[in-house]
Amino acid sequence: MKFFVDSADADEIRDLAATGMVDGVTTNPSLVAGTGRDFTAVLEEICGIVPGPVSAEATATDHETMLAEGRKLAAVAPNVAVKVPLTWDGLKTCRALSDSGTRVNVTLCFSANQALLAAKAGAAFVSPFVGRLDDIGHDGMELISDIRTIYDNYASIDTDILVASIRAPIHLKQAALVGADVATLPPGVLRKLAVHPLTDKGLAAFLADWRETGQAIL
Repeated sequence: MKFFVDSADADEIRDLAATGMVDGVTTNPSLVAGTGRDFTAVLEEICGIVPGPVSAEATATDHETMLAEGRKLAAVAPNVAVKVPLTWDGLKTCRALSDSGTRVNVTLCFSANQALLAAKAGAAFVSPFVGRLDDIGHDGMELISDIRTIYDNYASIDTDILVASIRAPIHLKQAALVGADVATLPPGVLRKLAVHPLTDKGLAAFLADWRETGQAIL
């Protein structure tokens, strides 16, 4: 499974990328707005930090303007993946951009049927939002399982399932168990993956025993 960071904070992304755990980045207008910086400058910097796909979202809702925005975003760096919403205009834009060689991330997916449409439109990634489904009493991870089953039924589908709206480490575990291709994680959730109380307890015991020896490695 690939890990993407769901953030527009270049410093945070740079720190996490230094671990070798970051395969890509997803951004959205809200995350970029939170930086208070120029959108293009933020995108260029992130694309220089991470060699993998960096999703940048078009903000138009009609096909013609969305397509123009997508082309402009794709010109920023070769690793930009243009993000479009799962609407008919978004799907039309996905097809046009994909046909021209631009990777597209179709976002705001909430049903298996929508995911199938994204694949048929040539999406490189489809982003089902599990946390938002959980918020309204649905089982977000059931959607991931359904999409995995459908995609696996057809060898011609090469769209990656990019699990989004992840709220806690358990979402990552569940997504990996059902075979999702990618998970995009907020920095705080990604950092929590390495945390376990028994790890902390064991390390404290090892260090206490080492101090008793009075030795030092350096």
